[in-house]
Amino acid sequence: MKLLSGGICAVRGVKAYGIKEGKKGLAIIVGKGNAAGVFTQNKIKAAPVIVMNERLPCVMNAIIANSGCANAFTGERGLEDAKRMSQLVADELDVNSKSVGVASTGIIGHHVDMDWIERHVKDVMNGLTSKSGGSEAAARAIMTTDTILKQVAVEVDGVRIGGIAKGSGMIEPNMNTVLVFIYTDADFSYDVLYKCLRTAVDDSFNMVVVDGDASTNDMVLLTATGKKHISDHHFQEGLNFVCTELAKMIARDGEGATKFIEVDISGAISKDDARKAAKAVVRSPLVKTAVYGESPNWGRIVSAIGRSGADVEADKITLELSDGANVVTLVKEGSIVEGVLDQARALMVRDIIVIKADLGLGNGGARAWGCDLTCDYVRINAKYMT
Repeated sequence: MKLLSGGICAVRGVKAYGIKEGKKGLAIIVGKGNAAGVFTQNKIKAAPVIVMNERLPCVMNAIIANSGCANAFTGERGLEDAKRMSQLVADELDVNSKSVGVASTGIIGHHVDMDWIERHVKDVMNGLTSKSGGSEAAARAIMTTDTILKQVAVEVDGVRIGGIAKGSGMIEPNMNTVLVFIYTDADFSYDVLYKCLRTAVDDSFNMVVVDGDASTNDMVLLTATGKKHISDHHFQEGLNFVCTELAKMIARDGEGATKFIEVDISGAISKDDARKAAKAVVRSPLVKTAVYGESPNWGRIVSAIGRSGADVEADKITLELSDGANVVTLVKEGSIVEGVLDQARALMVRDIIVIKADLGLGNGGARAWGCDLTCDYVRINAKYMT
């Protein structure tokens, strides 16, 4: 596997561009191929999610996405606005509007400023490029409270896979993701694409917790332009990598975050139990605030594991803290390790905190990612609409 620059534009046949004006943004991506999608499980679904659930599977020609307005809880008008956004791009490309994907992100309960969208579609279409700047512009256009641009691309056995994402707050996906657009030049049917995407999403975006809130707008779209052949196994490896790297970027860029948290659970009875335990730890406000305060309060970690729903036996747990290089063992097979708290405190000042817990019961393992919970998170969300 080889890392590439260029994000989605590293994939042959894909063009992209985007613009940002204040809190409003507009991105368009053009690339034709079989498309699969995974969407939010929130029962309050944004208009673009409803529209895309109806359209997929399909051959998709393009995607249009706006930031600044979620187009969620907007009724029939919201649905018409989402369809109108698709139609605007379809008219430019002379294709069926149902072959144009649509996505939105921003404040819930507001209508999209369609006049602004209509005024800027041609500007974005005219800027479309296969150069790396196109991917960067599109990724930047869909940012809301994000502070870093999120894109990645790889080549596996001659096949390229590239993705862009946005996500910073309102994040605890449940069988879904945030806004992610992935392209590949691999040749796969819809069924294979969906299976690979489902697998990749479950072990990446679905293991990220910033604040425990699942959005109304979450979606990931995967489009395959069908230019290259590759085994399912090797493609899955590449897709897993792209999704995992984007998921980590989202966790690192959590609203107000100062520290990145990785939770590594091993020794669980099953993978499902390991997932429960990992997400319980990274979701815990007490763990998150302890990380922010640089306090090695490991009791909060074992408490979170104990209430996770996973099978746990206290006398089997081994718990470690790490900064990615140095490791401090706090609990060894149920026994507290004395005299190590000063070493643990020294680790907690780092901006990467790795929590490792071996449950000592089986072979199940899982990883989850998140960030600390800070005063700035409260400030950002207290003033989000202003």
